[in-house]
Amino acid sequence: MSFLAIKDVHHTYFTKASATTALSEITLHVEEGEFVSFLGPSGCGKTTLLSIIAGLIKPTEGTILLENKPTSGLKNQIGYMLQQDYLFPWKTIEENILLGLKLSQQLNDKSKLAAIDLLKQMGLSGIEKQLPKQLSGGMRQRAALVRTLATEPKLLMLDEPFSALDYQTKLKLEDLVSNTLDAFGKTAILVTHDIGEAIAMSDRVVLFSPSPGRVHKVFDMPEELRILSPFNARNHETFSSIFQTIWKELESLESR
Repeated sequence: MSFLAIKDVHHTYFTKASATTALSEITLHVEEGEFVSFLGPSGCGKTTLLSIIAGLIKPTEGTILLENKPTSGLKNQIGYMLQQDYLFPWKTIEENILLGLKLSQQLNDKSKLAAIDLLKQMGLSGIEKQLPKQLSGGMRQRAALVRTLATEPKLLMLDEPFSALDYQTKLKLEDLVSNTLDAFGKTAILVTHDIGEAIAMSDRVVLFSPSPGRVHKVFDMPEELRILSPFNARNHETFSSIFQTIWKELESLESR
């Protein structure tokens, strides 16, 4: 039994005037502790699939099972990190990171201390009483990650969380997020347009074809890359050849 099982998922958006099929015949399995990236042309349904997995959208057809249970009833066990940090500007960083715990009724002295400790592990010690506007974009994203991890989700969904950051901050956060997820043994799915990011962070890269979105090809990353931090993986000799292979596949999809 797979940790996450996506079985024959099909999704169509209906309006009064039309029906648009976003996803068709999606079947995937993700193992516990695995990091998988979804990559593909714009409009291939990557974010739609992420929302379906998270239980935010019910698929037209198909099932999503997390530890053999429908994800629609397991929202507290799935964490979501987006491109925008969505920290409440009028709340302090401490109040923001404890919000998920409060909403899920998990907030107590022990969970609060664990969240504050995680903030320190992220290099954000001493900023608990500051407001989001007092932090840089990278610091806000780290705080958003703490808020997500504080509820101890079994599955973490990352929807282009680094795309709004400058390149240097992006590379640093890739390493930080990767190391943190490894340390906590978390399972994660990343949606990205960045081929290099997908290769550097993932155990597997799933390439989707567009209109409607289907699984075109799955690339297993070699062991010599998977044991490295994302930054070091980008500098490994095999990185370039894998990048070129995926690039050519993506080009062929976009030229159709």
